[in-house]
Amino acid sequence: MTTNKAEQADETKVRKYGLLLVEGKTKKIFGKRGDSSRVILVSKDDITAGDGAKHDVIEGKAELSNRITCNVFRLLKACGIPVAFKKQISPNAFEAPRCTMLPYEVVVRREAHGTYCDRNPHLPKGSIFPKLLLEFFLKTSDKSWKGVGSRETYPLLKDDPFMEFEYAEKQVKLFYPGHGSGERKTVAKGVLVGQEPFLILPLAEVFSQDNEEKLIEKMGIIARQTFLVLEKAWQLQGRKLVDFKVEFGIGPNGELLLADVIDNDSWRVVDGSGGYIDKQVYRDGGDLNTVTEKYRQVVELTSQFGLPTQQLILWRGSEKDDLKPFYESTLESLSKQLKNRVVTCSVHKQPTLAYDLLQKYVSEIPDTVIIAFVGRSNGAGPTISANTTVPVITVPAGYKDFPNDIWSSLRTPSNVSVMTVLEPMNAVLAGLQILAMRNPSIYAVLRMKQEERM
Repeated sequence: MTTNKAEQADETKVRKYGLLLVEGKTKKIFGKRGDSSRVILVSKDDITAGDGAKHDVIEGKAELSNRITCNVFRLLKACGIPVAFKKQISPNAFEAPRCTMLPYEVVVRREAHGTYCDRNPHLPKGSIFPKLLLEFFLKTSDKSWKGVGSRETYPLLKDDPFMEFEYAEKQVKLFYPGHGSGERKTVAKGVLVGQEPFLILPLAEVFSQDNEEKLIEKMGIIARQTFLVLEKAWQLQGRKLVDFKVEFGIGPNGELLLADVIDNDSWRVVDGSGGYIDKQVYRDGGDLNTVTEKYRQVVELTSQFGLPTQQLILWRGSEKDDLKPFYESTLESLSKQLKNRVVTCSVHKQPTLAYDLLQKYVSEIPDTVIIAFVGRSNGAGPTISANTTVPVITVPAGYKDFPNDIWSSLRTPSNVSVMTVLEPMNAVLAGLQILAMRNPSIYAVLRMKQEERM
């Protein structure tokens, strides 16, 4: 009995990784040999569009896609996002917890692009959403959906339909999601406006978990947090993330994890000229050399993703100055991503020591913000500011009892740029906003709170 080269290659992979569990259009998933709680995700050189209607093979794409995913997942993991990622094990593969995947594509949008414009033609392409837009699509194949726990198969007009959950009625409405690139040339753009659902499914035919309604809510939160982290990461690279799609699974310990991959097929990213540097170039008919170059560019840019080393210094004149009000804020939740240092030194009584400590700590971590909180030394903040290049925020501790003391912090000499904030929590927020300009993790936390208020 003989085997061809392809079969031999597959057998080699099985021996290397374990049993092949799933093969999709762009990746294979193997069970890790000797550990049933882990899998190996191996990228393929294939690239597709239009639900597989367009298909090519680009030599080297597997390594490019895998490197992008690993770059992204390492950043997300550092930011505390629960991701199904352990480590990169080869140029085209990484190891992850084995997940029971949930049948949803979760889309987050900052701008109107793609199928959203098909369903909402009144909004021009590129319209900005001040509050992130969250959408769910039912992940299907072969234009059918087999209900959970049911032998019935439901025919679909198109794969991956747009979903609306109606929990009171215990049903899910499915809508035509949008047009593929080829369809847009022949189908009227407004045909999806006001469309009725083409199929309504009972929740019981979709949900596979007892607590899936809560899981869906949690998926939305994690997806938005993830988007915000990557939004700032791309801003720091001079690019703009406008939308992405992600998937989730239940990990070995029952935890909800951001799973699968996030690579150049998963998002839309635009450069300064408004051009795409992602898979959209392929969807729009770009030649394969151009597509490959875009992927290489994204590998280089995402390799710069990371968290800076930063610190927030709380400076007080004596131990009698109570810092508790400062910790009743966002600062405590960011303690893992930020070094918080407390300095106790009177700038008036020990000026030489204060100057030495200032130079020492700022030289150790130059990316620093200082908050000066001193009871009777309202000139401490301006004095510190005059002797450092990092931002200094002063909080006059006794302004309620001695309001005239505020002038020591407001009427400062020339070349003293100290900022004055009366409330400790607002002072911390101001410091974090300064640091967030260079920190995707802090940016995501602060922006998430803002969006929740919108």
